Amino acid sequence: MNRKLLIATNNQGKIREYRTLLKDMPFVLVSLADETMMTVVEETGTTFKENAGLKAESIAAKSRLLTLADDSGLEVDALNGEPGVMSARYAGDEATDAERIDYLLSKMKDVPEGKRTARFRCVIAIADPDGETEYFTGECEGIVPFEPAGELGFGYDPILYIPEFGKTLAELGPEIKNRISHRARAAEKARQALIDRYTR
Repeated sequence: MNRKLLIATNNQGKIREYRTLLKDMPFVLVSLADETMMTVVEETGTTFKENAGLKAESIAAKSRLLTLADDSGLEVDALNGEPGVMSARYAGDEATDAERIDYLLSKMKDVPEGKRTARFRCVIAIADPDGETEYFTGECEGIVPFEPAGELGFGYDPILYIPEFGKTLAELGPEIKNRISHRARAAEKARQALIDRYTR
């Protein structure tokens, strides 16, 4: 029987992406809900790597399953790297995606074209309950437009414009996004490492 890989997030958008990014692997992908675990790990780290590790190791210890967790966010150069690790809480703990986007764009209203560079960064941690934790990183570079565009993604996808495609991530759709996104790039590295390590 294939080994379980627990995707440690309650974010349904992330779960859908990981089910696509990690399909055709010798693992059964399960979510926290599948395992009836409604665990929330407090993200007290100051970097994406620290937060990803905290989540993966804590949930691996509780579930006794190989566990994948990530931390990711948007880094805007004109805002000194904000929102960064605060991406999900940038406009307050209860803010919606739309409210976070509005808040960020309001802070950038005086930033001219040419100085609106940004990137999504993702760090994936994979923790074995009896072993070590491995880390994998991915980035997706772009530009923050003056207005959000697109409804195909989630989070800050409507405000990262990818010059190569002439669209935001939220306009590109899952087929292209799952090839070029920060999460896709980190997941591809994680996928290869999992196959190398557990299928020899």
